[in-house]
Amino acid sequence: MIDNAPSWWGALAFWRFSPAVDLVLVLVTVAYLLLARRPGADGSRWPPLRTTAWLGAVVVLVVALDGPVAVFADVLFWVHMVQHLLLIMVVPVLLVWAQPWRLVHDAGGARARSVVDRVVGSRAARWGTAPLCSLGLYAAVVILTHLTGFQQVSVTDPAVRAAELALYLVSGYLLFLPLAGAELVPWSPPHLARFALLALSMGVDTLTGVVLMLTPRPLAPAYAAAHPGWGPTALADQEAAGAIMWFGGDVLMLVLMVAVAVRWGTSQGQEQGLGRWIEGVRHRTLLGADAVPADGASGDVDADERALQAYNAALAALHTRDEEHRS
Repeated sequence: MIDNAPSWWGALAFWRFSPAVDLVLVLVTVAYLLLARRPGADGSRWPPLRTTAWLGAVVVLVVALDGPVAVFADVLFWVHMVQHLLLIMVVPVLLVWAQPWRLVHDAGGARARSVVDRVVGSRAARWGTAPLCSLGLYAAVVILTHLTGFQQVSVTDPAVRAAELALYLVSGYLLFLPLAGAELVPWSPPHLARFALLALSMGVDTLTGVVLMLTPRPLAPAYAAAHPGWGPTALADQEAAGAIMWFGGDVLMLVLMVAVAVRWGTSQGQEQGLGRWIEGVRHRTLLGADAVPADGASGDVDADERALQAYNAALAALHTRDEEHRS
């Protein structure tokens, strides 16, 4: 029927709009653009590259959820894998580069700044963005949704598929939030740690892709059943999906690793080694876990009067304890 339709109707046949999702994207994009026009608290203008990253994230998200990728992801495993990489890697990295939390903090006013500070300094934010925790979540999501019978359930149940796509987006965003940029987060790992964590993430993608390519039986035969008479066999479709996961995932991760390496090479002072991370440990030890600077950096503990007082109090307590032990 599509072949006999006018060309523009044929094009629309490969788009599947999600009114609720699209409305949310429009609203948050309008809010982002309005805030980006405001001067920051220090009078500075919002960098255009961050706005470009936001618009890029929205475009990729629309293509992944509404466009041909979304339409064919339900009938071809390899297209679903393309959708997977867009949602778990491309969109999250662009969102990190867009820095929406920092934008709200800088241009949203005093009340918005207070809310962002509370969210960034919360226990949930610390655990959710902890690099090892987010890496574990990323690995679990990638492996369990592809190397088990999950795909067979996902392709036949729209609710499970929607939850799967949301899980890709969330797990990718939490992984790259402290690794791929300078967004407001409780953690600011040194470049060496970022490079190592991205390498481990690449290993997860490689493992999943290779296993899919070498598995001798289709893990999700429902894909082949969804396109009878055309398209690849279930096993060929699975092998193509594994190749995309392996090569596509590794290339995208390698690009991020190169970007981290470049920033590492051009950084100065504490940014070169583990100094900033160590300062963060000292800051939390002296002032408590909730004392996280608003900009996600650790700050100079030695220049913080509260930290010096806490340090002196700790030394006094140790001295008193030692005197009591001697007596």
